[in-house]
Amino acid sequence: MQVDHEERRRQIAEALLRIADTQGLQSASMRAVAAEAGVSLRLVQYYFETKQGLLLDALARLGAQLQARMERWITAAGSPPTPRGTVTAVLSCILPTDPESRRITRTYAAYYALVLSDPDTLEKHGAAQPALLEGFLAKQIRAAQEAGEVAAERDAQTAAAGLLAMVNGLGSSVLGGQRSGEEAVGILERHLGELFSAR
Repeated sequence: MQVDHEERRRQIAEALLRIADTQGLQSASMRAVAAEAGVSLRLVQYYFETKQGLLLDALARLGAQLQARMERWITAAGSPPTPRGTVTAVLSCILPTDPESRRITRTYAAYYALVLSDPDTLEKHGAAQPALLEGFLAKQIRAAQEAGEVAAERDAQTAAAGLLAMVNGLGSSVLGGQRSGEEAVGILERHLGELFSAR
């Protein structure tokens, strides 16, 4: 029987992501991942020689899941997409307001906790996706400036960084029970209303 190596790698990486979501990455030993995936420890070690290799592979898969979610939300926001619609869709889909976004947010939080306790493990890799996302949002804000929807004097990069930081903070407050997902969305929409009102 032909073994689908990519499918086996995915099965193992997704087992790690499930543990990260429900227990945190401190519980994701290679042995625990093998048990969660329903495979032998030797098989996990065959596909991922090191724990760091497994962590980074799973992080890339988590990023791809978030990217796919963003693309679905951007498509649902309307065609052709407008800068404001795109920024709103991207930031709204990050907020933990449904089971998928709560899982993604909790799992990223597990990675952030790992960076704090073991900076060398993910320091070089953990910032790549947030930086790309910030650049994408800044590009949308600049397009809105060209269309006269955002004040020309606003610094697009700073605005994008502030929006992402705010959404990350709102996400933590939702997961921590400080406010509901609906309240977080309302706060985001008020900030976007202020940004997309050129005066």
